[in-house]
This record gives sequence, C-alpha cells and structure tokens, in this order.
Amino acid sequence: MQLENLRLLNFRSFETLEIAFSPKVNLIHGLNAQGKTNLLEALYFLSTGRSFRTKELTDLIREGAAYFYLEVNFIKDGISQTLKVSFDGKAKNIQHNATAYTQFIHLLGLLPMVLYAPEDVSLIFSGPSERRRFLDLHSAQIDPLYVHHLARYYRAMKHRNHLLKQRTARAIEPWEEMMTHSAAYLMEQRKKAIADLNGALARPMQALTDGQDTLSIEYHPSMKPGVAFASYRPKELDYGCTLIGPQRDELVIKINEHPAKTFASEGQKRGAIAALKLAEWQRIFRLSEEKPLMGIDDFGVHLDGKRSHFLQEELKNLGQVFITSPCPLETLAAWPETMVYPIQKNCNFK
Repeated sequence: MQLENLRLLNFRSFETLEIAFSPKVNLIHGLNAQGKTNLLEALYFLSTGRSFRTKELTDLIREGAAYFYLEVNFIKDGISQTLKVSFDGKAKNIQHNATAYTQFIHLLGLLPMVLYAPEDVSLIFSGPSERRRFLDLHSAQIDPLYVHHLARYYRAMKHRNHLLKQRTARAIEPWEEMMTHSAAYLMEQRKKAIADLNGALARPMQALTDGQDTLSIEYHPSMKPGVAFASYRPKELDYGCTLIGPQRDELVIKINEHPAKTFASEGQKRGAIAALKLAEWQRIFRLSEEKPLMGIDDFGVHLDGKRSHFLQEELKNLGQVFITSPCPLETLAAWPETMVYPIQKNCNFK
C-alpha cells in the first residue's frame, strides 16, 4: 500500500493544500503552529474516520469555512484507488472509488495506520477507557468482524441499560443474548491481540533500554467466559446500568513487572509507548500481509538521543512513514527516497 498524493480543502488551518508523497519517508518540518500536525491528522482521519486531537468533527473545519474535504490517491493490491471524505457540519460523505458511504466506520481497514504522538503516553497514566479505545481501534483495522461485534454489543447494551433504568426486566432477554454472543467474540479477540503484542514487545523494548527494562500488557476482562448477564440483573436493576462486560475490561501496562502508571519514570513511559507502537505495526503487518502507514508526530520530543537513533533505524523497515518535527532531522533527510517538506502556513506542494 502506498499513498501517492493528498488534497485538503478547509481542513484545520489549510484553505487548500496539495502534496505528493515519497513511498518511503516523508519528513514534514517547520515552526510551531504552521500546520505540521494538521497534515498528519488528515492522514489519520482518512485511515480511521476520527481525529487523534478532538472528538468534535466541527473542530476540523477551517475557521470561517462551511465544510472540509479530503482526497487521497493511493495504490493498494496493485490497483490505483481514490478516497474522498467531506463533512459540512451535518452530513458525512465518503466515496471510495465508485462506492459512496455515509458513515466513517467504512474507512476502517482501508488505509491501516499506526500513529505515535506525544499524547500517547496517556495510555499509561489515563483511565482504562483510553487503553480499551487503543485496543479496539487496533483490532478494528484488521478485523471487520470485530467492528461488527463492537457496534452490535454497544447497541444492545444501550437498549438493556434503558430497561435497567426503567427498573424493568421485561423484554430484556433478547438484548442480553445479543450482548453475550458479541462479548464472547470481543473478549477472545482482545485476549489474542494482547498475546500477540506481548510477543512483539520484547525486541524493541530491549533495544530502546539496552536490555534494562521489560514491557508487558495484562488483559483483565470484567467477566468470565460463560457468565450470563442475567445473573447480574438483580444488582444492575438497582444501579440502572450494565456492570460487567467488554465496556469494563482493563489493560495494565507493566514495566519490569510493575504497573508503569505508578512505578515507571517519564523516560521509561515514553520508551514503552515507542515499543508498543512498533509492536502494533508488526501485528497489523503480520495479519493483513500489508505494511500499514506509520505516522510520528513531533519526532524530536519523544525520546532521548540514543532511543531516537534506534527509532530512526527502525523506520527503514516500516514502509511508508510520515514524520513531523520542529527541526529538519538531517539524518533522516539524507536517506534515499526521503522527501522533505519545510511546511508553513498557506504552503502548497504539488
């Protein structure tokens, strides 16, 4: 898979932007507030249908404009393809080649991407919902059935919670049956994903820490396989909500067998996230047999010099890479097939 070029209209700070990409490393550098991260955000949005900086789609529309529009030409499975996405504050429009959609969920898996941003350290110190979101998005880019069961589970739980709030169990069984089936699939796939990621974490973590630190992830499901939602119903009727299920699962990130949230230094946390992102890339590549895109935002602020050098060397094997940095990163810029974009407001690459 390879992105060839991108066109933006009224996206964040850009009124218009056209840019062609290298099949290897694309280095975007410039002063702060010039739009470097906005460009990376556009690519991530085309991959996942969401921003990594805001939950509000209207935030993506340039101030004073009525809509945003993204268009990317890419090669996948040896075929030239086009993806167009727009949003006018109300309607979502997606067109992949000749097929039109109205929901961003259809973007998942089309342009799989791994993003490493400074904010990702929140995976360690934030609440469990952030880690579940990471794992769900990772799995959704590989497995369409995971997306189906995730949507099905939350839709059924919404109806069940409504009945629980009404303090009635009438007609609740069909929703519980639907939840049970989808929860079993989600839990099994989460268990497999954690096992795979743990297997891929050792090498990058050892390299990033000179073998001094280990990294692991533990999966703690909130319910045991075979447990019926009905068995919790009497208690949940009192609380008015569902108390067990995939929506309450926890992931615990550990460094040297201790919870990273309370025992790791800032350097260890950043190194752990770098290793996790590399492991995530490897798993998507292994299961999809296609190299996903790799995006790194603010490269210079992630790691110290030694760890940064290791990460730069890893990029040589990661297919198409998109990096933003406040400085030119001369080593990366000197690589063959690296394309450098000194970006500033109102720039336009063609």
